[in-house]
Amino acid sequence: MRKYLLSDVDLGEEEAHAVAEVVRSKWLSLGPRTAEFEKQFANAMGAKYAVAVSSCTAAIHLALQAAGVGHGDEVIVPSYTFVASVNPILYLGAKPVFVELTGHHDLNLDPADVLRKITSKTKAIIAVHMAGFSADMDRIMTIAAEHGVTVIEDACHAIGASYTGAAGSRHRDAKAGTMGHAGCFSFFANKNLVTGEGGMLVTDDEEIANSVRLARSHGMTKSSWDKAAGRAFGYDVASLGYNYRGTELTAALGAIQLRKLPAANARRQELVVQYREHLVGVSGISMPFADRIEDSAHHIFPVLVDDPMLREPLRQELDARGVQTSVHYPPVHTFTHYQSSRKEPLELPVTEDVAAREVTLPLHPLLTDEDVVDICARTRDCLQALLPRSVANRG
Repeated sequence: MRKYLLSDVDLGEEEAHAVAEVVRSKWLSLGPRTAEFEKQFANAMGAKYAVAVSSCTAAIHLALQAAGVGHGDEVIVPSYTFVASVNPILYLGAKPVFVELTGHHDLNLDPADVLRKITSKTKAIIAVHMAGFSADMDRIMTIAAEHGVTVIEDACHAIGASYTGAAGSRHRDAKAGTMGHAGCFSFFANKNLVTGEGGMLVTDDEEIANSVRLARSHGMTKSSWDKAAGRAFGYDVASLGYNYRGTELTAALGAIQLRKLPAANARRQELVVQYREHLVGVSGISMPFADRIEDSAHHIFPVLVDDPMLREPLRQELDARGVQTSVHYPPVHTFTHYQSSRKEPLELPVTEDVAAREVTLPLHPLLTDEDVVDICARTRDCLQALLPRSVANRG
Protein backbone atom coordinates (compact mmCIF):
# COMPACT_ATOMS: atom_id res chain seq x y z
CA MET A 1 0.00 0.00 0.00
CA ARG A 2 1.36 3.39 -1.02
CA LYS A 3 1.88 5.75 1.92
CA TYR A 4 1.42 9.49 1.57
CA LEU A 5 3.37 11.98 3.67
CA LEU A 6 1.69 15.16 4.79
CA SER A 7 4.65 17.15 3.46
CA ASP A 8 7.81 16.42 1.49
CA VAL A 9 10.79 18.49 0.39
CA ASP A 10 12.17 19.08 -3.10
CA LEU A 11 15.91 19.06 -2.39
CA GLY A 12 18.46 17.76 -4.88
CA GLU A 13 22.03 17.89 -6.10
CA GLU A 14 21.90 21.63 -6.75
CA GLU A 15 21.23 22.29 -3.06
CA ALA A 16 23.84 19.74 -2.01
CA HIS A 17 26.45 21.42 -4.24
CA ALA A 18 25.57 24.89 -2.90
CA VAL A 19 25.94 23.76 0.72
CA ALA A 20 29.25 22.05 -0.10
CA GLU A 21 30.51 25.30 -1.61
CA VAL A 22 29.69 27.12 1.63
CA VAL A 23 31.51 24.49 3.66
CA ARG A 24 34.54 24.73 1.40
CA SER A 25 34.54 28.52 1.81
CA LYS A 26 34.89 28.02 5.58
CA TRP A 27 32.60 31.01 6.24
CA LEU A 28 29.31 29.71 7.65
CA SER A 29 27.75 32.65 9.51
CA LEU A 30 26.22 35.86 8.20
CA GLY A 31 28.17 36.92 5.11
CA PRO A 32 28.06 37.69 1.37
CA ARG A 33 25.73 34.86 0.36
CA THR A 34 23.22 36.07 2.92
CA ALA A 35 23.40 39.60 1.53
CA GLU A 36 22.83 38.28 -2.00
CA PHE A 37 19.92 36.11 -0.89
CA GLU A 38 18.35 39.11 0.85
CA LYS A 39 18.60 41.11 -2.38
CA GLN A 40 17.08 38.29 -4.46
CA PHE A 41 14.27 37.76 -1.95
CA ALA A 42 13.39 41.46 -1.81
CA ASN A 43 13.24 41.57 -5.62
CA ALA A 44 11.07 38.45 -5.80
CA MET A 45 8.61 39.82 -3.25
CA GLY A 46 8.61 43.36 -4.60
CA ALA A 47 9.93 44.86 -1.35
CA LYS A 48 12.63 47.49 -0.84
CA TYR A 49 14.39 45.64 1.98
CA ALA A 50 14.79 42.05 3.15
CA VAL A 51 16.61 41.00 6.32
CA ALA A 52 17.55 37.35 6.88
CA VAL A 53 17.00 36.06 10.40
CA SER A 54 17.09 32.75 12.24
CA SER A 55 13.33 32.09 12.12
CA CYS A 56 9.97 33.69 11.44
CA THR A 57 9.51 33.89 15.21
CA ALA A 58 12.60 36.10 15.32
CA ALA A 59 11.24 38.19 12.45
CA ILE A 60 7.94 38.79 14.24
CA HIS A 61 9.75 39.61 17.49
CA LEU A 62 12.02 42.15 15.80
CA ALA A 63 9.15 43.63 13.77
CA LEU A 64 7.12 44.18 16.96
CA GLN A 65 10.16 45.71 18.65
CA ALA A 66 10.73 48.03 15.69
CA ALA A 67 7.08 49.08 15.99
CA GLY A 68 7.73 50.16 19.56
CA VAL A 69 5.65 47.42 21.18
CA GLY A 70 6.41 47.14 24.87
CA HIS A 71 5.06 46.43 28.33
CA GLY A 72 1.34 47.14 28.67
CA ASP A 73 0.69 47.48 24.94
CA GLU A 74 -1.85 45.33 23.11
CA VAL A 75 -1.33 43.41 19.87
CA ILE A 76 -4.28 42.04 17.93
CA VAL A 77 -3.70 38.53 16.57
CA PRO A 78 -5.84 35.55 15.55
CA SER A 79 -5.92 32.63 17.99
CA TYR A 80 -6.21 30.27 15.01
CA THR A 81 -2.52 30.16 14.18
CA PHE A 82 0.70 28.47 15.26
CA VAL A 83 1.83 29.70 18.68
CA ALA A 84 4.95 31.28 17.14
CA SER A 85 2.71 34.07 15.82
CA VAL A 86 1.81 34.98 19.40
CA ASN A 87 4.79 34.19 21.65
CA PRO A 88 6.84 37.23 20.52
CA ILE A 89 4.09 39.50 21.88
CA LEU A 90 4.81 38.12 25.34
CA TYR A 91 8.58 38.45 24.83
CA LEU A 92 8.04 42.21 24.81
CA GLY A 93 5.70 42.28 27.80
CA ALA A 94 2.67 43.12 25.69
CA LYS A 95 -0.78 41.52 25.71
CA PRO A 96 -2.17 39.44 22.83
CA VAL A 97 -5.77 40.32 22.01
CA PHE A 98 -7.28 37.36 20.19
CA VAL A 99 -9.74 37.88 17.34
CA GLU A 100 -12.19 35.65 15.55
CA LEU A 101 -12.00 34.05 12.12
CA THR A 102 -13.99 35.44 9.22
CA GLY A 103 -15.95 32.18 8.97
CA HIS A 104 -15.86 28.52 8.04
CA HIS A 105 -15.29 29.50 4.41
CA ASP A 106 -12.38 31.87 5.21
CA LEU A 107 -9.99 30.86 8.00
CA ASN A 108 -8.30 34.26 8.28
CA LEU A 109 -8.81 36.88 10.99
CA ASP A 110 -12.07 38.82 10.82
CA PRO A 111 -11.54 42.57 10.20
CA ALA A 112 -14.89 43.31 11.87
CA ASP A 113 -13.65 41.71 15.09
CA VAL A 114 -10.36 43.59 14.75
CA LEU A 115 -12.35 46.82 14.67
CA ARG A 116 -14.40 45.77 17.71
CA LYS A 117 -11.31 44.97 19.78
CA ILE A 118 -8.95 47.77 18.84
CA THR A 119 -8.30 50.21 21.70
CA SER A 120 -6.04 53.10 22.62
CA LYS A 121 -3.55 50.48 23.89
CA THR A 122 -3.36 48.67 20.54
CA LYS A 123 0.10 49.04 19.07
CA ALA A 124 0.06 46.46 16.27
CA ILE A 125 -2.01 43.93 14.34
CA ILE A 126 -0.52 40.61 13.26
CA ALA A 127 -2.32 39.42 10.11
CA VAL A 128 -1.76 35.70 9.56
CA HIS A 129 -2.37 34.43 6.01
CA MET A 130 -3.80 30.97 6.62
CA ALA A 131 -3.17 28.04 4.27
CA GLY A 132 -1.55 30.43 1.77
CA PHE A 133 -4.61 32.69 1.30
CA SER A 134 -4.13 36.35 2.19
CA ALA A 135 -6.31 37.94 4.82
CA ASP A 136 -8.45 40.94 3.85
CA MET A 137 -5.55 43.38 3.80
CA ASP A 138 -7.57 46.22 2.28
CA ARG A 139 -9.82 46.40 5.35
CA ILE A 140 -7.04 45.62 7.82
CA MET A 141 -4.79 48.39 6.46
CA THR A 142 -7.69 50.86 6.46
CA ILE A 143 -8.47 50.08 10.11
CA ALA A 144 -4.79 50.33 11.01
CA ALA A 145 -4.40 53.70 9.28
CA GLU A 146 -7.45 55.11 11.04
CA HIS A 147 -6.04 54.10 14.43
CA GLY A 148 -2.32 54.69 13.85
CA VAL A 149 -1.46 51.01 14.30
CA THR A 150 1.40 48.98 12.76
CA VAL A 151 0.49 45.92 10.68
CA ILE A 152 2.80 42.92 10.63
CA GLU A 153 2.03 40.11 8.18
CA ASP A 154 2.76 36.54 9.20
CA ALA A 155 3.20 35.17 5.69
CA CYS A 156 4.66 31.78 6.66
CA HIS A 157 1.98 29.99 4.64
CA ALA A 158 1.79 32.51 1.84
CA ILE A 159 5.25 32.97 0.35
CA GLY A 160 4.81 33.92 -3.31
CA ALA A 161 1.04 34.44 -3.08
CA SER A 162 -0.39 37.50 -4.83
CA TYR A 163 -3.23 39.55 -3.36
CA THR A 164 -6.36 40.22 -5.41
CA GLY A 165 -8.55 42.24 -3.07
CA ALA A 166 -11.65 44.15 -4.10
CA ALA A 167 -11.98 46.03 -7.36
CA GLY A 168 -9.71 49.06 -7.28
CA SER A 169 -7.62 47.74 -4.39
CA ARG A 170 -4.35 49.65 -4.06
CA HIS A 171 -2.76 46.36 -2.98
CA ARG A 172 -3.92 44.41 -6.01
CA ASP A 173 -1.25 41.96 -7.24
CA ALA A 174 1.04 42.79 -4.30
CA LYS A 175 2.84 39.83 -2.79
CA ALA A 176 1.74 38.56 0.61
CA GLY A 177 4.03 40.10 3.21
CA THR A 178 4.46 43.42 1.39
CA MET A 179 1.16 45.14 2.17
CA GLY A 180 1.68 45.79 5.87
CA HIS A 181 4.53 47.68 7.48
CA ALA A 182 6.57 44.45 7.68
CA GLY A 183 6.15 40.89 6.45
CA CYS A 184 7.59 37.79 8.10
CA PHE A 185 8.44 34.48 6.44
CA SER A 186 9.50 31.03 7.63
CA PHE A 187 11.84 28.62 5.83
CA PHE A 188 11.15 25.74 8.22
CA ALA A 189 11.45 22.18 6.94
CA ASN A 190 7.79 21.89 5.81
CA LYS A 191 7.37 25.30 4.19
CA ASN A 192 7.05 26.15 0.48
CA LEU A 193 10.63 27.47 0.55
CA VAL A 194 12.81 25.23 2.71
CA THR A 195 16.16 25.82 4.38
CA GLY A 196 15.47 23.71 7.50
CA GLU A 197 15.44 26.69 9.84
CA GLY A 198 15.62 30.36 9.00
CA GLY A 199 13.34 33.22 8.09
CA MET A 200 13.11 36.63 6.47
CA LEU A 201 11.59 40.01 7.20
CA VAL A 202 10.62 42.32 4.33
CA THR A 203 9.62 45.96 4.51
CA ASP A 204 9.54 49.18 2.52
CA ASP A 205 10.33 51.15 5.69
CA GLU A 206 14.04 51.93 5.98
CA GLU A 207 13.79 52.55 9.74
CA ILE A 208 12.25 49.12 10.34
CA ALA A 209 14.88 47.47 8.13
CA ASN A 210 17.72 49.20 9.96
CA SER A 211 16.25 48.39 13.36
CA VAL A 212 15.86 44.70 12.52
CA ARG A 213 19.29 44.46 10.89
CA LEU A 214 20.91 45.91 14.01
CA ALA A 215 18.90 43.88 16.52
CA ARG A 216 19.40 40.51 14.80
CA SER A 217 23.09 40.52 15.75
CA HIS A 218 23.32 41.70 19.37
CA GLY A 219 22.85 45.35 18.45
CA MET A 220 26.39 45.42 17.02
CA THR A 221 27.25 48.15 14.55
CA LYS A 222 29.63 45.88 12.61
CA SER A 223 29.35 42.19 11.74
CA SER A 224 31.96 39.46 11.97
CA TRP A 225 32.04 39.44 8.17
CA ASP A 226 32.83 43.18 8.13
CA LYS A 227 35.85 42.47 10.33
CA ALA A 228 36.92 39.37 8.41
CA ALA A 229 36.70 41.29 5.13
CA GLY A 230 38.84 44.11 6.52
CA ARG A 231 36.07 46.70 6.52
CA ALA A 232 36.08 47.16 10.31
CA PHE A 233 38.46 46.69 13.23
CA GLY A 234 36.02 47.26 16.07
CA TYR A 235 32.34 47.74 16.82
CA ASP A 236 29.88 49.38 19.14
CA VAL A 237 26.70 47.94 20.64
CA ALA A 238 24.12 50.57 19.78
CA SER A 239 21.01 48.90 21.20
CA LEU A 240 19.78 45.73 22.87
CA GLY A 241 19.97 42.90 20.38
CA TYR A 242 19.68 39.16 19.95
CA ASN A 243 21.41 36.24 18.29
CA TYR A 244 18.89 36.08 15.43
CA ARG A 245 21.25 35.99 12.45
CA GLY A 246 20.72 34.03 9.28
CA THR A 247 23.57 31.84 8.03
CA GLU A 248 25.44 31.29 4.77
CA LEU A 249 24.16 27.71 4.70
CA THR A 250 20.52 28.76 4.85
CA ALA A 251 21.17 31.51 2.29
CA ALA A 252 22.75 29.02 -0.13
CA LEU A 253 19.76 26.71 0.17
CA GLY A 254 17.31 29.60 0.10
CA ALA A 255 18.62 31.09 -3.13
CA ILE A 256 18.01 27.83 -4.99
CA GLN A 257 14.66 27.23 -3.32
CA LEU A 258 13.61 30.77 -4.27
CA ARG A 259 14.25 29.98 -7.95
CA LYS A 260 12.13 26.83 -7.60
CA LEU A 261 9.30 28.60 -5.77
CA PRO A 262 7.10 29.78 -8.69
CA ALA A 263 6.98 26.33 -10.28
CA ALA A 264 6.49 24.63 -6.91
CA ASN A 265 3.58 26.92 -6.00
CA ALA A 266 2.03 26.41 -9.43
CA ARG A 267 2.21 22.65 -8.89
CA ARG A 268 0.58 23.01 -5.47
CA GLN A 269 -2.27 24.90 -7.13
CA GLU A 270 -2.76 22.15 -9.71
CA LEU A 271 -2.98 19.59 -6.92
CA VAL A 272 -5.54 21.67 -5.02
CA VAL A 273 -7.68 21.83 -8.17
CA GLN A 274 -7.52 18.02 -8.30
CA TYR A 275 -8.47 17.74 -4.64
CA ARG A 276 -11.47 19.99 -5.08
CA GLU A 277 -12.70 18.13 -8.15
CA HIS A 278 -12.56 14.77 -6.38
CA LEU A 279 -13.88 15.87 -2.97
CA VAL A 280 -16.68 18.22 -3.99
CA GLY A 281 -20.01 16.82 -2.87
CA VAL A 282 -18.45 14.17 -0.64
CA SER A 283 -20.66 13.70 2.42
CA GLY A 284 -19.25 14.64 5.77
CA ILE A 285 -16.70 17.32 4.81
CA SER A 286 -16.43 20.82 3.37
CA MET A 287 -13.51 22.79 1.95
CA PRO A 288 -12.59 26.30 3.16
CA PHE A 289 -11.47 28.93 0.62
CA ALA A 290 -13.37 27.01 -2.08
CA ASP A 291 -14.10 30.24 -4.00
CA ARG A 292 -10.39 31.14 -4.32
CA ILE A 293 -7.59 29.46 -6.26
CA GLU A 294 -5.24 31.87 -8.09
CA ASP A 295 -4.32 34.06 -5.11
CA SER A 296 -2.78 31.45 -2.81
CA ALA A 297 0.57 29.77 -2.20
CA HIS A 298 -1.41 26.64 -1.19
CA HIS A 299 0.84 25.74 1.71
CA ILE A 300 -1.65 23.26 3.18
CA PHE A 301 -4.96 21.72 2.13
CA PRO A 302 -7.48 21.96 4.99
CA VAL A 303 -10.90 20.32 5.08
CA LEU A 304 -13.59 20.55 7.76
CA VAL A 305 -15.53 17.52 8.92
CA ASP A 306 -19.21 18.25 9.52
CA ASP A 307 -19.19 16.46 12.88
CA PRO A 308 -16.30 17.31 15.26
CA MET A 309 -16.69 13.87 16.86
CA LEU A 310 -15.67 12.44 13.49
CA ARG A 311 -12.36 14.26 13.26
CA GLU A 312 -10.06 11.95 15.24
CA PRO A 313 -11.67 8.69 14.00
CA LEU A 314 -11.18 9.97 10.44
CA ARG A 315 -7.53 10.76 11.08
CA GLN A 316 -6.99 7.33 12.63
CA GLU A 317 -8.68 5.59 9.69
CA LEU A 318 -6.64 7.56 7.18
CA ASP A 319 -3.45 6.77 9.05
CA ALA A 320 -4.31 3.07 8.97
CA ARG A 321 -4.76 3.41 5.20
CA GLY A 322 -1.41 5.12 4.68
CA VAL A 323 -2.48 8.79 4.57
CA GLN A 324 -0.71 11.08 7.02
CA THR A 325 -2.78 14.03 8.26
CA SER A 326 -2.40 16.89 10.71
CA VAL A 327 -4.44 19.58 12.45
CA HIS A 328 -3.89 23.29 11.74
CA TYR A 329 -4.25 24.54 14.46
CA PRO A 330 -5.25 24.11 18.10
CA PRO A 331 -6.25 27.67 19.09
CA VAL A 332 -3.53 29.49 21.00
CA HIS A 333 -5.96 30.83 23.61
CA THR A 334 -6.79 27.27 24.69
CA PHE A 335 -3.20 26.36 25.61
CA THR A 336 -2.40 26.14 29.33
CA HIS A 337 0.06 29.02 29.36
CA TYR A 338 -2.34 31.40 27.65
CA GLN A 339 -5.28 30.32 29.79
CA SER A 340 -3.33 30.76 33.03
CA SER A 341 -2.19 34.26 32.10
CA ARG A 342 -5.72 35.45 31.25
CA LYS A 343 -7.98 36.81 33.96
CA GLU A 344 -11.19 37.23 31.99
CA PRO A 345 -13.03 34.50 30.03
CA LEU A 346 -12.60 34.50 26.25
CA GLU A 347 -15.13 33.24 23.76
CA LEU A 348 -14.14 32.61 20.15
CA PRO A 349 -16.89 30.23 19.02
CA VAL A 350 -16.06 30.21 15.30
CA THR A 351 -12.35 29.65 15.99
CA GLU A 352 -13.06 26.84 18.44
CA ASP A 353 -15.56 25.16 16.13
CA VAL A 354 -13.24 25.30 13.11
CA ALA A 355 -10.30 24.04 15.16
CA ALA A 356 -12.35 21.07 16.38
CA ARG A 357 -13.28 20.06 12.83
CA GLU A 358 -10.17 20.78 10.71
CA VAL A 359 -8.12 18.02 9.08
CA THR A 360 -5.10 18.74 6.86
CA LEU A 361 -4.56 16.36 3.95
CA PRO A 362 -1.17 15.83 2.22
CA LEU A 363 -0.01 18.60 -0.08
CA HIS A 364 3.44 19.11 -1.59
CA PRO A 365 4.88 19.47 -5.11
CA LEU A 366 6.19 15.89 -5.25
CA LEU A 367 2.67 14.43 -5.27
CA THR A 368 1.28 13.27 -8.63
CA ASP A 369 -2.26 13.72 -9.90
CA GLU A 370 -2.76 10.00 -9.37
CA ASP A 371 -1.62 10.34 -5.77
CA VAL A 372 -4.32 12.93 -5.10
CA VAL A 373 -6.98 10.75 -6.74
CA ASP A 374 -5.91 7.88 -4.48
CA ILE A 375 -5.87 10.05 -1.33
CA CYS A 376 -9.36 11.32 -2.15
CA ALA A 377 -10.62 7.77 -2.73
CA ARG A 378 -9.24 6.64 0.63
CA THR A 379 -10.79 9.71 2.29
CA ARG A 380 -14.20 8.96 0.77
CA ASP A 381 -13.96 5.32 1.86
CA CYS A 382 -13.08 6.31 5.42
CA LEU A 383 -15.94 8.81 5.59
CA GLN A 384 -18.43 6.29 4.23
CA ALA A 385 -17.37 3.83 6.90
CA LEU A 386 -17.57 6.40 9.68
CA LEU A 387 -20.67 8.39 8.80
CA PRO A 388 -23.24 5.77 9.89
CA ARG A 389 -21.41 5.59 13.25
CA SER A 390 -21.48 9.37 13.52
CA VAL A 391 -25.24 9.50 12.85
CA ALA A 392 -25.83 6.76 15.41
CA ASN A 393 -23.79 8.63 18.04
CA ARG A 394 -25.79 11.81 17.49
CA GLY A 395 -29.03 9.85 17.75
